[in-house]
Amino acid sequence: MAGTSGFSVSGYGPERGTWARLSARDSMVRRLDWPLLFSALALSVLGSLLVWSATRNRTQLNQGDPYYFLFRHLLNAGIGVALMIGTVWLGHRTLRGAVPVLYALSVALVLLVLTPLGATINGAHSWIVIGGGFTLQPSEFVKITIILGMAMMLAERVDAGDQLHPDHRTVAKSLGLAVVPMVIVMLMPDLGSVMVMAVIVLGVLLASGASNRWIIGLVGAGVAGAVAVAALGVLDEYQINRFAAFANPELDPAGVGYNTNQARIAIGSGGLTGTGLFHGSQTTGQFVPEQQTDFVFTVAGEELGFLGAGLILVLLGVILWRACRIARETTELYGTVVAAGIIAWFAFQSFENIGMTLGIMPVAGLPLPFVSYGGTSMFAVWIAVGLLQSIRVQRPITA
Repeated sequence: MAGTSGFSVSGYGPERGTWARLSARDSMVRRLDWPLLFSALALSVLGSLLVWSATRNRTQLNQGDPYYFLFRHLLNAGIGVALMIGTVWLGHRTLRGAVPVLYALSVALVLLVLTPLGATINGAHSWIVIGGGFTLQPSEFVKITIILGMAMMLAERVDAGDQLHPDHRTVAKSLGLAVVPMVIVMLMPDLGSVMVMAVIVLGVLLASGASNRWIIGLVGAGVAGAVAVAALGVLDEYQINRFAAFANPELDPAGVGYNTNQARIAIGSGGLTGTGLFHGSQTTGQFVPEQQTDFVFTVAGEELGFLGAGLILVLLGVILWRACRIARETTELYGTVVAAGIIAWFAFQSFENIGMTLGIMPVAGLPLPFVSYGGTSMFAVWIAVGLLQSIRVQRPITA
């Protein structure tokens, strides 16, 4: 079953005709998880409307074209879907063999951010300017390579039947693989991405069956690391101010607390059904900064109300539910661990993004999956959907 091709599932492959593959009981199209796919598509389309509403009047951003961000968001989503299709076609097992190359490439890209090629956007030195108005945030791809790399190492001997659970040496090696890019990202510093990666690592270890001593130890190390980071002054001043504003929203309502205060005003003014798309006073008045990216949920809260914002939560919930089902149904530890890493990623990042707009989480500069504007983030989450679909497609068929 393992094979090296994305079409290694019994009963279909490149040698078969297209129509035969589509009509066969075990065809890739028939075995896709359609609720997962439709939910991701719905979020991307809904996100395009919210991004459009947030940017159509911001001439300083849209270069005088009210459709500028709408078209680019739809283009990013289209490229993301294409990447998902390519990922499913290749298969997560094929990518398993390519992990060393993908890992080296992702580490090289995050290292480039620390060179003169790196750029600072919205206070975060996390980007590479490609040209033509396009930028790349390599830390988004690191999330994927950490999941694939740790899953490959933790599941290798278990899937081969040599072990029931990963041994301590294997766990230590997999943690070393994750720590290298995390340290580089921390040096940028991009605290939000590091937080997501840390949650991914915990999710992967929990799914792999690693000893609970590792989990307890990592949680303790994380707490100690947070204290050390604060004491050593690794964080930039704007990041420290964000935590201060979270602890005391009234500390500086016109300064560091401005974003979260305006975000809560926008969401609170929406009521049950909202003010209507393009009719939000906070959105139209441009009171909420970075509303097309980090604070896009405020557009939904204000203009679509509780029902519209709730729809986003429901769609995210469906994605997580289907991902959990895929993780549970696969018979190989590698697939289970990959799915678990994606679940941890999506769940924490969604909670953090929505939580910071509600004032229950500190501002960390994390986009809302599928909804926020941003090419690299969109590409990464759709690749993750492709990995989930591949795990489902390649699971054994029961009679």
